[in-house]
Amino acid sequence: MPNLVRVEPIALLPTQAGCAVFLGDGTKAIVFYIDPGVGASINASLSGQLPPRPLTHDLYLLTLEAFGAKVSRAVIVSMADEVYFARLILEAENEIMERKIIELDARPSDCLAVVVRCGAPLYVVRELWESLEDMSSVLAEMRESAGEGEGGKDHPSV
Repeated sequence: MPNLVRVEPIALLPTQAGCAVFLGDGTKAIVFYIDPGVGASINASLSGQLPPRPLTHDLYLLTLEAFGAKVSRAVIVSMADEVYFARLILEAENEIMERKIIELDARPSDCLAVVVRCGAPLYVVRELWESLEDMSSVLAEMRESAGEGEGGKDHPSV
């Protein structure tokens, strides 16, 4: 997908107001902030923790599966007034309907919580990605102040 940049979560760090999510492509990192509940949900999934009961994002995926749908990908498509906007792309096929592709408006935090659970890719529109400042140095500073130092974890930590 030439006009999309594939990104992965590289860190989830606590902040005074919630959680800082850093996404990267191996050469650059961007950051956005989410509420602590969604951050905890993402972190739990990334660290392989299985809750005793399905959490909201688990329930969403179970519902999709029951209707013959799956998450194809998520795409962060734009930013306005320092708020990111994303689209969750679903594919559905069951005995009642032919294959359908459905695109839903979604918060990037919810998209991330869903894709880390099902293994679907996360992208950023290339034009947006290229317009964003590299926040790798901010990540390094936050990790250092959190006591992780330069040799910090390569996976998210809350």
